[in-house]
Amino acid sequence: MIGTTILGAIKSAVDPSTEVVFQENPDGNFIKDNNFAYAIVVVGEPPYAETAGDSMDLTMIDPGPSVISNVCKTVKCVVVVISGRPIVIEPYLSSIDALVAAWLPGTEGQGVTDVLFGDNGFTGKLPRTWFKNVGQLPMNVGDPHYDPLFPFDFGLKTKSAPGFVARQEGPHGLAARICQDSRS
Repeated sequence: MIGTTILGAIKSAVDPSTEVVFQENPDGNFIKDNNFAYAIVVVGEPPYAETAGDSMDLTMIDPGPSVISNVCKTVKCVVVVISGRPIVIEPYLSSIDALVAAWLPGTEGQGVTDVLFGDNGFTGKLPRTWFKNVGQLPMNVGDPHYDPLFPFDFGLKTKSAPGFVARQEGPHGLAARICQDSRS
């Protein structure tokens, strides 16, 4: 395969002495027993084209919701959502420390880690409104019922901060340990 998965890119981004732990569908005990400092959780949709991606409920596929619940209620976490469109994420937001909509990065997981580890700044703005639930659809800027989870053009712009995220073992344990869904 040409390119880099997000997991492969994380392993490349950290110091070789740093242990990166991958668990496809971790339960809460796995997280507690391993005393993680934080986690990167990657969830979302499998790649699709045209009608193969049709969905009436736009929900995250399993095991995404349970991975977010099991990991993020136990340890600080950043959730990376891989999807080609907004999906229902509002029920999980209260347990998530940071959320990144990576859309469909394809084989370029390195681009995701470039911003997660501060090598490049975030520059994304939503190209469309991100709804709270599918009952709000269709929803467009200016609609009388416009009450999105994240409005059109929402996002942030940061500067690069190389070295901001520790990439090796330190006196307080490992700096990069992850749990993610296998689709990334």
